[in-house]
Amino acid sequence: MYRSFRYGIRWQLLLVLVESVLLVGCVYAAVMLRYWGHGSTQSAFVHSVQWRALPVAMVLTFSMAALGLYQVHLRASWLGRLSRQGVAFLLGGIVLMVLYYAIPTSYLGRGILGIALLLGYLVVALWRALFLSFVDADLFKRRVMILGAGERAAEVIRAMRRKTDQRGFKILGCAPVGAGSVSIAAPLLLHPDDALCEWATRLGVEEIVIGPDDRRGTLPVGALLECKRNGIAVTELADFFEHEAGKIIMELTNPSSLIFSDGFNISPVRLAIKRVFDLITASLVLLVTWPFMLLTALAIRLESGRGAPILYYQDRVGENGKLFRVIKFRSMGADAERDGVARWATEHDNRVTRVGRFIRKARLDELPQLWNVLRGDMSIIGPRPERPQFVDSFNKCIRYYSLRHCLRPGLTGWAQLRYPYGSSREDAEEKLKFDLFYVKNHNFVFDLAILVQTLEVVLFGRGAR
Repeated sequence: MYRSFRYGIRWQLLLVLVESVLLVGCVYAAVMLRYWGHGSTQSAFVHSVQWRALPVAMVLTFSMAALGLYQVHLRASWLGRLSRQGVAFLLGGIVLMVLYYAIPTSYLGRGILGIALLLGYLVVALWRALFLSFVDADLFKRRVMILGAGERAAEVIRAMRRKTDQRGFKILGCAPVGAGSVSIAAPLLLHPDDALCEWATRLGVEEIVIGPDDRRGTLPVGALLECKRNGIAVTELADFFEHEAGKIIMELTNPSSLIFSDGFNISPVRLAIKRVFDLITASLVLLVTWPFMLLTALAIRLESGRGAPILYYQDRVGENGKLFRVIKFRSMGADAERDGVARWATEHDNRVTRVGRFIRKARLDELPQLWNVLRGDMSIIGPRPERPQFVDSFNKCIRYYSLRHCLRPGLTGWAQLRYPYGSSREDAEEKLKFDLFYVKNHNFVFDLAILVQTLEVVLFGRGAR
């Protein structure tokens, strides 16, 4: 049960399911309130609203997912969460009105929809306050102990020091193994005063994470087997961090852990599914965004004048290190790199035009890359393609950097959701941790989740320069 909860169901699914039920209930409550005192009309509408309530719940849940409200490590105040939820319900209401226009028989009624949206916002906000207080309460968190108190354990403690980093579990502390060095200070330094299994059971430990700096001849294998036999999960430190943080920590990763891992699923079936997903998604996005592309091209022409290029072509590194030409709307001056030297975009880059600043913020400059997706140069989801000059430099100084090129680069990716725009080697190294997590764990559901959450990035303009 623990394993399925950790890798499959998790608390987000419970949140989605309960909120969907609550939103369906809000539609029924809206009918009762709208036709209060009109018993026959109320009864007739209740019987006909059954199949109309489900789309309301689905659209609103999708909108909240798109605004990042189901992210495990969402760092936002309660005011920020309520604001995101308000935007999600506003977008959901607009989508529902379009749906009713396209399918008139599904129309719910303006009064009922308005009441349902208001009730839904209040009920979901209250439910989330209660639910997250339970999730964050130590009583309901999984109790974790790290076996090892050296530098590797200290690195994980530093990386997961925030409350949002330990959502759903609590690190009780670290217990030294053998005569190794100790880098953990009180109160997180533990000293078992009994046999490991008995001591862990007495403390209510549900998972032991193996993380000594040197495990050769120091691990209490027999005691760990006894713990496992008694229902206590035993996990390797790098695997624990990867699945809880959503990234690979390079300081804990060694070549053998990557070679013998279960990830890097690049089977022909997976690649075929990914290609079909790319073609369908790119075609649908083109169908929706072509008017914005025309307006963008017109704005660039009006600002730059006749003869100035509208599109911008640039060499990028693609799958297996092959070069391809990425297509974007031009957002900088035509002579931005007249000396031929590749430069990072900075926050207030004077090379960016007025139109360019807007289309970068709105991500409209990226839309021509849909042609790269249709051609097969890129995928919808994947590590963002970098310029060959930067890649050559990173391959020399960043360990495992070349692994990100075993997949087609993407229009958006896991690193873009979890890390802001990078403009240095340090940023590239940090983003690689998320890129490698994606390369190792990518699947159709993961791609779909990234695509939905990318809407939040577009709406709030995170990471644009």
